[in-house]
Amino acid sequence: MDVAQTGRNGIPGLNLAAAGLCALLLAACNMDLYNNLDQRDANAMVALLIRHGIPTGRTVDKNGRITVLVDERAFAEAMRILDENGLPRKDFKTLGDVFKMDGIVPTRMQERAQMIYAQSQELERTISGIDGVLSARVQLDLPENDPLRQQSNPPVAAVLVRYRADMPNKNLLEPQVKQLVANSIAGLSYDKIAVALNEVATSEKTDSFDPGLEPFLGMWVQRDSLSRVVTVFYSLVAMVVALAGALGVILWRQRQLPYRLK
Repeated sequence: MDVAQTGRNGIPGLNLAAAGLCALLLAACNMDLYNNLDQRDANAMVALLIRHGIPTGRTVDKNGRITVLVDERAFAEAMRILDENGLPRKDFKTLGDVFKMDGIVPTRMQERAQMIYAQSQELERTISGIDGVLSARVQLDLPENDPLRQQSNPPVAAVLVRYRADMPNKNLLEPQVKQLVANSIAGLSYDKIAVALNEVATSEKTDSFDPGLEPFLGMWVQRDSLSRVVTVFYSLVAMVVALAGALGVILWRQRQLPYRLK
């Protein structure tokens, strides 16, 4: 056996077998579901989909942002499950994001609009942190106080909350939301806050959904191709072992040859 030639070209059929194995293993999780995600959102989405029996995968770009992948046949089901559970979470802006300096001097009206928007974002973040709440939207109407006017319009607020149907103590959600908003906005009375609650029926693991995939070595493989993947994999392992054994024998024999004296 020519060892040098074997090292360059490999065992006949080895490269073909490896290529076929990779093609079969990469047949699943080939469609982008969401991209530009942070690690927390990506992990939550992957864990939720796996609990529902939907195979998922992830890729990380050079900036550390994550893309969640899913099998094309499971795309619609995955979107439904994520929507029911309010994932991915809305990217709320903080007061620092809203009021960051950009070199432009804002007008008084712009400053007021920024302040109202920042307050809405902070309230949405707070309400979304309640256990069982999927998402929240807050609209604030805060008239500017004018000392020359005898009567001024009071501030009002409207809140839309989407929550899970299995949320504990959901009958206390509306007063809890009103109390949070009233205590966060100066001059806003409890009775000037309108809250709309939208209950979302979340499903558990969907036994009827079958994407036709099976796990193998930490990856998902088409069920119809599983037997071929297993055969190719173990054939590949056997060829690698055989190659290692042949190289070992050749090296052992070379060490047994006497050295020639010049």
